[in-house]
Amino acid sequence: MSPLRIFPGGRRAADIALTAAAPIAWGSTYLVTTELLPPGRPLLAATLRALPAGLLLLAVTRTRPRGRWWGRSALLGLLNFGAFLPLLFLSAYRLPGGVAAVLGAAQPLLVAALTALLLHQPQSTRRIGAALAAPAGIALVVVQPGAGLDPVGVAAGLAASASMAGGLVLTRLWGRPPGAGVLAVTSWQLTAGGVLLAPLALAVEGPPPALTGPALAGYAWLALAGTALAYALWFRGAERLPVVQVSLLGALSPLTAALLGWLVLGQTLTALQTAGFAVALAATAAGQLPDRRGRQTDRPPAPVRQPTEPLPAWTGSDDLGRARRASDGRRGQLCSEAGIIRSDNR
Repeated sequence: MSPLRIFPGGRRAADIALTAAAPIAWGSTYLVTTELLPPGRPLLAATLRALPAGLLLLAVTRTRPRGRWWGRSALLGLLNFGAFLPLLFLSAYRLPGGVAAVLGAAQPLLVAALTALLLHQPQSTRRIGAALAAPAGIALVVVQPGAGLDPVGVAAGLAASASMAGGLVLTRLWGRPPGAGVLAVTSWQLTAGGVLLAPLALAVEGPPPALTGPALAGYAWLALAGTALAYALWFRGAERLPVVQVSLLGALSPLTAALLGWLVLGQTLTALQTAGFAVALAATAAGQLPDRRGRQTDRPPAPVRQPTEPLPAWTGSDDLGRARRASDGRRGQLCSEAGIIRSDNR
């Protein structure tokens, strides 16, 4: 018998752990960029992260978008990659001392607002408190004394957070089309984002330089582990977990970067930074706890499908019960073990 069936919380814990692997992988970007990649080429790095990863996943899945998913994939690719990455780099270049990371850590507050607006799911006081505490802890870890605030950099940082927050919530709202897995949908977004980034990188930074062996290794790591795998896990988590909970896991990225700087680069962590590390981790952990007061704010919305659509692999949870096809074999009619039949109004 599967241990996930013996322990009801096992599936939820596994979903959280797999989703957390994404921002942990992103946390290696600073180390790889500074130690392996050519300097002054952030847009090239963004392009080589998104486009090769998207094309690779597209070749593996051999699934193309259809109908309205061409437009949806283009918009999600723009929000999650094509706009987010350039805005993030602009913010990082213009804001010293890790201020850009703090602005990025404010993303859960934007996600909470969009979740209430688009998904009609209000958030508990505990999760809002966690969304406030996490940026405060990260600020203690990464913000250097006397760090200034550049208006353009602040605007770019907030726009980057809003872009990815919108992409995360729309990913949850739209789900996946019939017959398309998480890898396929991820490939569409990465390819669309990479296609948008490539001409921008060429126009701003010029032709790419000759790449050394370490640079090729660095780009390969960022494309495969830091993008293809990481974003597939991230979007998988967006399907299975409340999106505010998912966005709170993003705090693990700057914390991982700081930890790698301490372990690998010999950077120091002061007592104040260590305290901030503990605050941010505690806030992130608190945001993963089930919402006991209002279960509807913690439970992912039940997937809704047309009666003619096949059952997606991710339908169902420990709370809702596993959905299965009706035993009479009528095509596409879905029944849960409780006998609830859902029809789609999309």
